[in-house]
Amino acid sequence: MRKILVSVSTAFVALGLIGAAAPAQAQPAAAPTVVTASYSATGESVAQQNARRMAAAYLKSMPFSRKGLISQLKYEGFSTKLATYGVDKQHANWKKQAARMAEQYLKSMPFSRQGLIDQLVYEGFTLTQARYGVTKAGL
Repeated sequence: MRKILVSVSTAFVALGLIGAAAPAQAQPAAAPTVVTASYSATGESVAQQNARRMAAAYLKSMPFSRKGLISQLKYEGFSTKLATYGVDKQHANWKKQAARMAEQYLKSMPFSRQGLIDQLVYEGFTLTQARYGVTKAGL
């Protein structure tokens, strides 16, 4: 969670709860009291937000399997827990992702139906997702 440090005396002055002392009446300054507050409007930590946002960016630019995207986020330095969190927050349709990947493969090189299914499984899709993707891609 994001941490914010606030000087209590500064906050009170800003809120008008105490007045600023005139220079002639200035007294030795005591060490300011520091209060640590944690909050997040979305209920996510900054690390969780970053993992979620990175997963979204990857899915926007190219197709991934759930397993493949978690591996990619781990490669980027996220822990398994954060990578999984970020990926699962996408609520992605993994069958559609398999179809997108199958279409990309077919644009770049020829495949047999079984060869493309095997490739998609290698990429981390389940057998059901891979079969769906290959069928949607026209094989």
